[in-house]
Amino acid sequence: MRIVFIHPNYHSGGAEIAGNWPPAWVAYLTGHLRRAGFDDIHFIDAMTHHIGHDELRARLGALRPDVVGVTAITPAIYEAEETLRIAQEVCPDALRVLGGIHATFMFRQVLEEAPWVDVIVRGEGEEILVNLMEAVRDGRWPAERRKIRGLAFKEGDEIVATQAASTVKDLDAIDPDWSILDWDKYIYIPLGVKVAIPNMARGCPFTCSFCSQWKFWRDYRVRDPKKVADEIERLVTDHGVGFFILADEEPTINKKKFVEFCQELIDRGLNERVKWGINTRVTDIYRDRDLLKFYRKAGLVHVSLGTEAAAQLKLDLFNKETTVAENKEAIRLLREADIFTEAQFIVGLDNETAETLEETFQMAWDWQPDLANWSMYTPWPFTPLFQEIRDQVEVFDFSKYNFVTPIMKPAALTRGELLDGVMKNYRRFYMRKALFHYPWRGTGFRRRYLLGCLKAFLKAGVGRTFYDLGKAGYWGPQTKKKVDFHFDDSRKIADAQMADWEAAADRAARAAERRDAVKAQMAERAEERKSFRMPEVAACGGGKQQMDEEA
Repeated sequence: MRIVFIHPNYHSGGAEIAGNWPPAWVAYLTGHLRRAGFDDIHFIDAMTHHIGHDELRARLGALRPDVVGVTAITPAIYEAEETLRIAQEVCPDALRVLGGIHATFMFRQVLEEAPWVDVIVRGEGEEILVNLMEAVRDGRWPAERRKIRGLAFKEGDEIVATQAASTVKDLDAIDPDWSILDWDKYIYIPLGVKVAIPNMARGCPFTCSFCSQWKFWRDYRVRDPKKVADEIERLVTDHGVGFFILADEEPTINKKKFVEFCQELIDRGLNERVKWGINTRVTDIYRDRDLLKFYRKAGLVHVSLGTEAAAQLKLDLFNKETTVAENKEAIRLLREADIFTEAQFIVGLDNETAETLEETFQMAWDWQPDLANWSMYTPWPFTPLFQEIRDQVEVFDFSKYNFVTPIMKPAALTRGELLDGVMKNYRRFYMRKALFHYPWRGTGFRRRYLLGCLKAFLKAGVGRTFYDLGKAGYWGPQTKKKVDFHFDDSRKIADAQMADWEAAADRAARAAERRDAVKAQMAERAEERKSFRMPEVAACGGGKQQMDEEA
């Protein structure tokens, strides 16, 4: 049975400015499938190789797969759907499978707008996909599809979602097959080396209202640090990887495991062969302030901090549980440990103004991170914050939900003015850094790394790919009133998806009412107990004296 995985050809000018990122999902799925006996697996990275629809048709026609599998984050969903439509056209007998975070939560939307999608894998794909492929191989598909957990599909006019599958409990049983990738194409521009995105842990115990990762992974699990170090060693030795970023939402949550991982890298000498970066919270940096130099010794050179917003009001809205003062202190601590810092700011909520945009710039410059990013607030349709502000969302063209397009329109700004304000922040920050910091501060690796980051920004800027500026027609402040984000206004929330949301909202409201009723009843009974005095009763033997506790 031949399985072909495809990474959809979607580009937005966001994270791509630092290089081509290897699609880790296909390595993890392929590794698990191979362990289950599936060997005829192929991969087409249409994104990295910029493979158009005609070439994709030709490749699928040559491969003649039995199964075509595609994944998609939210902005890539339409290209993923189109990829499977092409698969239907070229190899109509192949099973067409879609996975990823968007399809997991928006399966009703997807199945209504793309009925040619045969089945959706909801949640972590390794175990679900093996069960699905075994059913196909053994001839039990589609007869027994309702018995397989973690799927969604159409049966006539009915959209069926089977019982949710459990999360992968034994992460150490997952052994990714990184050989499925063409490594020469995945280069991290700042260092000019091959880059990887391995996984140490899954899940997050925090519930930031704008994020969906904690909902997707559901529970927090950590791999054996030795196993992760084994994987890093293979990436370095077998594939020549010189830089990696841990894909975890926050790899430092489990301090003990993270320290063990760093020690493994040092003990094996990997800290001299590969450098790496992480995303984490400012609270963990402050907690580990005495360990930061140890982390740097282990090869950790880049930390991206979700500082998110300059105004504490926004941090509270996002439920980040951090303070502005903590953000500044975390950056200072990292700088002292010679670890590059990247501050992430979210802009573009309803209360954004020219003054708040200026405030984020002034705060970024005061904090002095090595790098700063201003990301447009993107209302993922499956996050708590989206449900709270749903009435304010005007754009449902998910291809623009990419952190660089202003989906929300602030009350005091046009979308063009918002984009111009963000570009003004970028211009000032990196121009000052380029003239007065990067070339002159530090020597050796630090200087080379920072100049490499500057090179990545300049390359994306000259090519007009940064922030999709070329597509939007932005050429500076003089064009802010003429930018066109090309929203597809025909895109709407599907009736089935809207009905599902409303039903979920009703269930949540009823549950809240029940909780409030129980609290009120408990409070009422507590008051009754206060007013009721127990009568004095005789102890055993007729007396009123009770046995003391010591006896």
